[in-house]
Amino acid sequence: MTGEFIIGLYVFVLATLAGREVIGRVPPTLHTPLMSGANAISGIVLVGAVVVAGGAEGSLARILGIAAVAFATVNVVGGSMVTDRMLAMFRSADRPSGGDR
Repeated sequence: MTGEFIIGLYVFVLATLAGREVIGRVPPTLHTPLMSGANAISGIVLVGAVVVAGGAEGSLARILGIAAVAFATVNVVGGSMVTDRMLAMFRSADRPSGGDR
């Protein structure tokens, strides 16, 4: 194991622990905005995956790029569905949902 790998592993473990603490302390009223922000970041990841997959040279790089695009797409669609369901909990029964306003 190289020193660079050990430092990367150390940063990964610390980021995981810090992220767990931060997310665990978010009040329920902020879950929807937090999910929307995470979904926006996932959209940026999807654009990056498309760029990387498009410029890939070699079959392994192309396969990994396609897998990255697929996983990022699933993440964006799933995040949008969860956000929509969370926002639906706050709609009143007499107000229409969707584009009819």
